[in-house]
Amino acid sequence: MKREKFYGLGVALVTPFTENGAIDFAAVAKIVDNIIEGGADYILVLGTTGETPTLTSDERKALIRFVRDRVGGRVALMVGVGGNCTRDVVACLRGWDLKGYDAVLSVNPYYNKPNQEGLYQHFKAIAEASPLPVMLYNIPGRTGVNMAPETIARLANDCQNIIGVKEASGNLVQMEQVKALAPKEFLLVSGDDGLTVDVIKRGGVGVISVLANSYTAETKEVVRLALNGEVEEAEAKLNALDAIISSLFEEGNPVGIKTALYLKGVCSNTMRLPLVPGSEALQAKMKKLFAEYEK
Repeated sequence: MKREKFYGLGVALVTPFTENGAIDFAAVAKIVDNIIEGGADYILVLGTTGETPTLTSDERKALIRFVRDRVGGRVALMVGVGGNCTRDVVACLRGWDLKGYDAVLSVNPYYNKPNQEGLYQHFKAIAEASPLPVMLYNIPGRTGVNMAPETIARLANDCQNIIGVKEASGNLVQMEQVKALAPKEFLLVSGDDGLTVDVIKRGGVGVISVLANSYTAETKEVVRLALNGEVEEAEAKLNALDAIISSLFEEGNPVGIKTALYLKGVCSNTMRLPLVPGSEALQAKMKKLFAEYEK
């Protein structure tokens, strides 16, 4: 496994919908092309940003096929396969056609709040079933459970095809502990746009970004500078985007990034319940922020 495929900028792809709520594949194609032209290193399909919990099984499979065909090998691909029922996740890994994908991203089980041993056994089963390398996804704010550095390191040491972790705990000390405990080649990837440079400074290899659905080239430059050791320059460019990043999460993700793409004429502002479109106040704020940034 060439772990270098997941160095740099990954983009957590949105799932645009038509006004009647169907997947807008024409808009998916436009966004994918824009992301690749902007310099992304890989694309994540079926992440949280893609409103995956509201997609049917058939829709997920259709997106997997469509994005694979649209990308056509131009960049690496990662697919989100996770859940809070280990048997179901294993069944998906064994049953879905993942040809053309390079890795699986699997999120902490949510709602049932397993302990650390339960997390270990869950991901061990996923690693054993997966036909692809696995990246863990630690996001306690959404799942209600934090994967401890010791558990991450244990999985990294015991399961050869667990290659890294997307860390979205916001806890930089925890990320330092992961780097200290896990094998040297284990990948630490930021799950927060605003912490991209801080994570790279601590041994991270990049970010899986929400922002880059809209500002791909700009996010790529932040990552490039940080990985090259030009930290001050990277921080300056990230700081210039800070207000926009904050606005993306003001009403939740992916509401904010969908609003941004709508304002830029890329796709509709349609969400699937229980999410609702960004408010008029958010739209007005974003319009002002975009104009200030781009002038």
